[in-house]
Amino acid sequence: MTQNIAILGASGYTGAELIRLIANHPSMNIKALGGNSKAGQPLASVFPHLRHLDLPDLVTMEEIDFSGIDLCFCALPHKTSQEVISKLPKTLKIVDLSADFRLRDPQAYADWYGNPHAAVETQKEAVYGLTEFYREDIRAARLVAGTGCNAATGQFALRPLIAQGLIDLDDIILDLKCAVSGAGRALKENLLHAELSEGYHAYALGGTHRHLGEFDQEFSKIAGRPVHVQFTPHLVPANRGILATCYVKGDAQAIHNALQKAYADEPFIEVLPFGEAPSTRHIRGSNFCHVGVSGDRLEGRAIVVAALDNLTKGSSGQALQNANLMLGLPETDGLMMAPLFP
Repeated sequence: MTQNIAILGASGYTGAELIRLIANHPSMNIKALGGNSKAGQPLASVFPHLRHLDLPDLVTMEEIDFSGIDLCFCALPHKTSQEVISKLPKTLKIVDLSADFRLRDPQAYADWYGNPHAAVETQKEAVYGLTEFYREDIRAARLVAGTGCNAATGQFALRPLIAQGLIDLDDIILDLKCAVSGAGRALKENLLHAELSEGYHAYALGGTHRHLGEFDQEFSKIAGRPVHVQFTPHLVPANRGILATCYVKGDAQAIHNALQKAYADEPFIEVLPFGEAPSTRHIRGSNFCHVGVSGDRLEGRAIVVAALDNLTKGSSGQALQNANLMLGLPETDGLMMAPLFP
């Protein structure tokens, strides 16, 4: 049975990535593409790399007939999604790619994002969309909140270790490198080629990055007590990819064994041989996440590294993985493409 899909925010990077993935999905048909700023334009004029596909033109949200839609992806900017989703039919299944429904506590949302949540009742029903850890909740959900791409990468490296008590919860350092597409498609001076190329820099220093709200929420829930990691993101002059290097106190071999066991049956998580480090070039354009573990020269310390594509496994691929579960489809449908190389 074919499932009819709508994508709101189809003119952004994550919207384009959803279209690329769904184009090869055996059971999904893109019925409507919302993009208010580009409404009336054919998608080929916005994304020429997708001109070979037979797709509907971009329209405003008000022009979409949701009565014929089985599931809607919302790839809208933060703060916009909560207002839009609260107006959509209550029977519609939704996967939201923004930050608006990731945090369960409305006060935590207000603290991290600087404004009160505009759809608190809707927020209560949202399921956190880290598929590998919320699979059964996602199957039964109407609304799934996709994770932050940085937050997903760090969690794949650390969640099983926190759950099994293998690392010191008060001594976790997360150093993360993120490609520029993670900042979205909107024009920003600091993301111009001349401003960004030939160097990289740290940002959101001192614990101000909003994805820390997700780390706090998820790690503290697993541990049953507050867990606060040290987290510094860096912007690198690459189009795609996130590399998270986690410095922890614990036995490296036991950590590697635990990760291997935790992800043994996961189709998209690959734990590399002990001592081998992952690279963003080996997961580019795919829904895979590679995780590696090495010992440190300091006894009792380990380095855990995770790499994924921020637009795929960190966002649109994760969203499609969740949508498959929500629609009762095989979880891997449309997602088993090999990474691009070189």
